Amino acid sequence: MPRPFLDNRSARRLFLDRHLLLRWGSGPGRGNDLDGVLGGLGFVQVDSVNTLARAHDLILWSRRGQYRPRALEQLVARDRTAFEHWTHDAAVIPMQFYPMWRLKFARDEARMRARWPAWRRAGWEAEIDAVLRHVSDNGPACSIDVGVDEKKGTSGWWDWHPSKTALEFLWRSGRLAICHRQGFRKFYDLSERVIPPEQLNSRLPDDEIVDWAMSEALARLGFGTSGELAAFFEIVTREEAKSWCARARADGRVVEADIEMADGSIRRSFTTEKILDEVPSLPEASSRVRLLSPFDPVLRDRTRAERLFGFHYRIEIFVPEAKRRYGYYVFPVLQGDRLVGRLDAKRTGNTLVVRAFWPEAGVRMGKLRTSGLLSELERVRSLAAVDGVEFAEEWIQR
Repeated sequence: MPRPFLDNRSARRLFLDRHLLLRWGSGPGRGNDLDGVLGGLGFVQVDSVNTLARAHDLILWSRRGQYRPRALEQLVARDRTAFEHWTHDAAVIPMQFYPMWRLKFARDEARMRARWPAWRRAGWEAEIDAVLRHVSDNGPACSIDVGVDEKKGTSGWWDWHPSKTALEFLWRSGRLAICHRQGFRKFYDLSERVIPPEQLNSRLPDDEIVDWAMSEALARLGFGTSGELAAFFEIVTREEAKSWCARARADGRVVEADIEMADGSIRRSFTTEKILDEVPSLPEASSRVRLLSPFDPVLRDRTRAERLFGFHYRIEIFVPEAKRRYGYYVFPVLQGDRLVGRLDAKRTGNTLVVRAFWPEAGVRMGKLRTSGLLSELERVRSLAAVDGVEFAEEWIQR
């Protein structure tokens, strides 16, 4: 029996729909609605760069235009329906996923003990105990509350003094949780004082967590190789992922399909018959031009995005200015089911300054597409908290 085949356009539409970008999203972008968006995505990456808006805020705004940053803070710090931890990077994660993160806590602790230079320091275990005792006795603490940088004599957000490292270790291993932030500074407290009892006290066998992580990754990606599924939450090892796919295929839970990439090549992937059955009924993509975060889930796996959309994207923050092809922090731009270009824009005072827009090869910037991009820039003003938008001369690169 031939394998199912998904042409590239259908694959893009499926992928975007699973990432809540195929349709015009509506909703208030707060409370239960925001919980639903977060659950649908699986997590939202947190990043500190704030040239226009922070990554997590722009990701959520791209799906809910009424979203404002305070809404996500409330889910974590007040409602406790989300928590901060790690996937491939720091992220905000639905609270109902917390029991599955226990496997990640254990594995992260083992990796840190094996790799971190701090473990070779005399007295390191005592440092961890002292930091944990400080939080237990005094309540929520940030890095400047628990230690002083021996070399500088001062503490700060980026000072990885031993106490800061101990805080990070205790968080990554699950004994502490982030209870809130002030600005972008994390405050940690004992997990039992942050995580609701239902999630805190839940325990699942490792094999159930592996099954959950793989199934939920597939549900959000629509299709993927075993490695792509394992990389989604980064809970499961690649070896476990291969074994899971083999078992799931043998018992009929998943099928293999041929997915057409942007260059016409075929990539064999796992999916389900149910997902494939939904493809013909997917709507046409919204024609809205959307400004995306460089850390948007659609682009999180840059290699996958390049295969699927033919869109090569790299952040050039750490590239010397003279060697940058585009700019310091350039925003991908989506229209319909295509990534049509990238935008260099930065908030300067009360103004959003647009330096350049580079259309992708073959993308024509006619009146309608240009108007759509201008409308998106007007929409993002409220998130960026600016009064207006200014454009460099000849900002569209022909």
